[in-house]
Amino acid sequence: MFTDDLIEQAKKDAKLFQPNHEHNDCIRMAYEWLDAQLTTQGTRAADWKHIIERWCGRYITDSDVEVAAFMHPKIEGKYPKYNIGKRLTLPSTKRLVGIGEAGKQNSIMRVGSPSAYKIIEADR
Repeated sequence: MFTDDLIEQAKKDAKLFQPNHEHNDCIRMAYEWLDAQLTTQGTRAADWKHIIERWCGRYITDSDVEVAAFMHPKIEGKYPKYNIGKRLTLPSTKRLVGIGEAGKQNSIMRVGSPSAYKIIEADR
């Protein structure tokens, strides 16, 4: 898990045009969601922020996703175009263990239609 100091440095290094962050845990949750995804050669755009929110049960910003992607060694591109494959992976909820803000806004927590995810990550 990333320390607050590391996340604060990544926020500076990412050099976002108009940064708007909710909480460092939001960056942690976005990173975990991104980490579960398969990557591809090209990029594609999607509403990643809302997809991740439904998984983690907490409002996050585009900037939170951008910093998480910036920190991730396999994710390339700029929001909303990332090298994420079309077959999305539903990350294990065990990825949220220890992240205090996870599930804080349960009204957001809707996994969505079963067809949104083609792969289900096994519990780690």
